[in-house]
Amino acid sequence: MTESLDMEDVGVAPSRSGRRTSKLAIVGAGAVGSTMAYAALMRGAARTVALYDINAAKAEAEALDLGHGIQFMPMAQVVGSDDLAVCADADVVMFTAGAKQRPGQSRLDLAEATIGLVRKVLPAVVEVAPDAVYVMVTNPVDVVTYAALQISGLPPSQLFGSGTVLDSSRLRYLIAQHTGVAVQNVHAYIAGEHGDTELPLWGSASIGSVPLLEWTGAGGSGPLTAEVRDGIAREVVESAYRIIEGKGATNYAVALAGSRIIEAIVKDEGRVLPVSSLLDDYYGISDVCLSVPAIVGAGGVGERLPVPLSDEELAGLRSSADAVRSVARQFGF
Repeated sequence: MTESLDMEDVGVAPSRSGRRTSKLAIVGAGAVGSTMAYAALMRGAARTVALYDINAAKAEAEALDLGHGIQFMPMAQVVGSDDLAVCADADVVMFTAGAKQRPGQSRLDLAEATIGLVRKVLPAVVEVAPDAVYVMVTNPVDVVTYAALQISGLPPSQLFGSGTVLDSSRLRYLIAQHTGVAVQNVHAYIAGEHGDTELPLWGSASIGSVPLLEWTGAGGSGPLTAEVRDGIAREVVESAYRIIEGKGATNYAVALAGSRIIEAIVKDEGRVLPVSSLLDDYYGISDVCLSVPAIVGAGGVGERLPVPLSDEELAGLRSSADAVRSVARQFGF
């Protein structure tokens, strides 16, 4: 354990005007946590970034390495420690610590070890940062988010999961690759579990202002037939497994997705993001954490948007809810 940190050193740094500035705490300085710190710093998402990890040398080294590059980023302070005081007074806490997913292992296989870690660490973080908005990033994110709500006692608006923000980005990327349209002009969401039972919401998707199901193939790309859509949906699910098999972990895209969530909170954007939150009679689905488009701002996750669903999409969302709920029940939640 490193020497206890002075709270003034790890708290929210004042600006030159004396106004309070934003602080991001990241629990877990592994591949995802350290890359998320990098992405948040590059985007100027927070004025102070604190890395907490039980491995003091790792947390301190990551913070030092990042700090050496501050000259080339928006101005910020970076600190790292194995002392939970480093998280004090955070505005946002990103929980990235968890068991590492091995090749061939599903996200749900990780549940037991990760929930045990959440049970051990999360209450202590809430003690030092009771007003923060908590975003669970570690897998299986839907089950872990549900367990974290029970463990922490935090309201469902204040704690939610990163959900399918990354999956939706993968979906948009693949649609853009097929159509030749800039990915920023593709509007489509993945809903449900962040995992094998997730589903694309094709019925509400669009390219520009053209409904995706009516896309005729501008520029010679060809229409998005059922066969093409099935291939894209399969690639969204399988791409993470391919990345893990090839390099051991996914970190860049999830860090960028996480930094987008951080910005939505810190800047109180009211941005619509498909985060994983506790549903309460969402199309009759309750008592489970799943991803649906929701409004995210300074207070955390707000209204879950009633996106029009086809009968097939609603059945898929209910099936995804059943799958996640059954795993949560296995661990007593």
